[in-house]
Amino acid sequence: MDNAHGRWFGSLELRFDAVRDQTVLRSSRHVGPLRVQRPFREPDGGCQVYVLNPPGGVVGGDELRLYADAAPGSRALLTLPGAGKFYRSAGPTARALQHLKVASGARLEWLPQETIVFDGAIAEATTRVELQPGARFAGWEITCLGRPASGERFTTGQWRQRFELWLGDEPLWLEQVQLRGGDPLIDEPWGLRSQPVFGSFALFPATRQLVDHTHEALERARVNPEHVGTTLLEHPTADGTLVCRYLGDSTLQARRTFEAVWQTLRPTALGSMALSPRVWAT
Repeated sequence: MDNAHGRWFGSLELRFDAVRDQTVLRSSRHVGPLRVQRPFREPDGGCQVYVLNPPGGVVGGDELRLYADAAPGSRALLTLPGAGKFYRSAGPTARALQHLKVASGARLEWLPQETIVFDGAIAEATTRVELQPGARFAGWEITCLGRPASGERFTTGQWRQRFELWLGDEPLWLEQVQLRGGDPLIDEPWGLRSQPVFGSFALFPATRQLVDHTHEALERARVNPEHVGTTLLEHPTADGTLVCRYLGDSTLQARRTFEAVWQTLRPTALGSMALSPRVWAT
């Protein structure tokens, strides 16, 4: 913590290794408020880890950094026990950075709960995923502008967000959002259509068959097709990347939509049955 200015700086560095058929959290180093609970074992030997931020939110000037490194053969899932929150700022920018590295033969899943951007927040969040050939990844990010349940809209402030997926030096998928409070993009039909919640789910590698499975999962979950769309991004020198996007008015619906897709695709794409983290049910 920066005691002179009352600002938080937090960093958390995680290293996952494979030991025979089990994944272990080899190291966990932290500075500031970020912490991690003990790993929870999955039946296939993978592990789930809950990343904790005891203060519960991020204010102007705060900076949180998460680094995760999945070594060859490891299988790890990262999630959060609750929503991330960016509060109103008096001027300084709040920042959150996730930098995830996945080695050949490793699997990493980044499945946080939603991020709530309060009216008046000045904040930016970046998730960069770096894959080596033979790595597998699934991840989602869900953002809520304002607090719709309280009638709060995002009318002032600024929000910047990046979600990047790289294979070596080659970009597989780059998504960027840059909004100011009251921006026409929020309400226009070619933008967010006055919907406060948006999110993306990405999976690599992916095939056309997995896109078909995604459509089937969305139909079973009875998701309104006006709120969701699925794309397979094909690459000339790499496997495809599946991207499923949500735009609507409910963080709960967004998370249930992505969870339904993840539960359907995980056995085929990631080689394990879908075991939802217990913290999602609390």
